Amino acid sequence: MKRNIYIDFTYLTLLAATFGAVLVLGAVAAPVVFHTDKILYSALLDNYNAGIIMGEIFRRFSYWIYFLAFFVSLYELLMYKKGQRDAIIFGSAVTVVFSSLMFSAVYSPKILSMQILGTEATQSDTFKNIHLASELDFKILAVALLILFIRRLMFLRIK
Repeated sequence: MKRNIYIDFTYLTLLAATFGAVLVLGAVAAPVVFHTDKILYSALLDNYNAGIIMGEIFRRFSYWIYFLAFFVSLYELLMYKKGQRDAIIFGSAVTVVFSSLMFSAVYSPKILSMQILGTEATQSDTFKNIHLASELDFKILAVALLILFIRRLMFLRIK
């Protein structure tokens, strides 16, 4: 059975790039945007306006996440059909797809729609709970991406 190394390389690159993007957005971009008081001296952003900026960043990132969910689904279905599967790969791939779709199709739109309602809506308990759930989902996505990347890399070495 001949393998197409370019498809495997593209898949692993996509997983690694998305993992890097999740880390950069969560650990670098968000703290900088929400703590402008430590960087800027004249034009400070309040939490509401910083949230608007991060919301737009995540809205745009959602397009990439949709592509990731599609590509992971397609690739893993093909590998499943070829018999190149195991429980760890299956579990992490399902987690990547579902956490991607939850973040892009559920959490981001709800957060953005509440931001449109104004500052009061973003200070509600509902908004805080949705935001906390989206942060947790983003962390689950990062861990699942890392596990899937490592396991697929190990699986390529075996086959």
